[in-house]
Amino acid sequence: MSKNLGDRGETLVAQLLQANGWQILAQQWRCRWGELDVVARDRQWLIFVEVKTRSDGNWDENGTLAINQQKQAKLIKSASLFLSQNPQFKDLSCRFDVAIIKYRSQPQDKSFNNQALELYLKEYIEQAFTP
Repeated sequence: MSKNLGDRGETLVAQLLQANGWQILAQQWRCRWGELDVVARDRQWLIFVEVKTRSDGNWDENGTLAINQQKQAKLIKSASLFLSQNPQFKDLSCRFDVAIIKYRSQPQDKSFNNQALELYLKEYIEQAFTP
């Protein structure tokens, strides 16, 4: 999978969250421990969303196997650093969500055999893991 495709999945999740009333604080927030794909908030919650974009027939159960204990530890450290740099959010409850984005090819122009990709939210897991 290309970085561009992963970026499109993250953008889709940010748009869906925004459409549901969430404020997007950051996308692809990077630090020495890794990257937070999407950081969003509402009145009560600050959420750190790990986005996995996968095709049909993938090897890692739509990305859920990629969120192992080592990955969770990196996300927790990254979120802690985000909070230390943004103390205005310290009173919000935090959670770690996972968004599974699927994509499939759609024929765009049969005469030229071009293909476009359709991305859609397959599953959204609130509080996928706890620190």
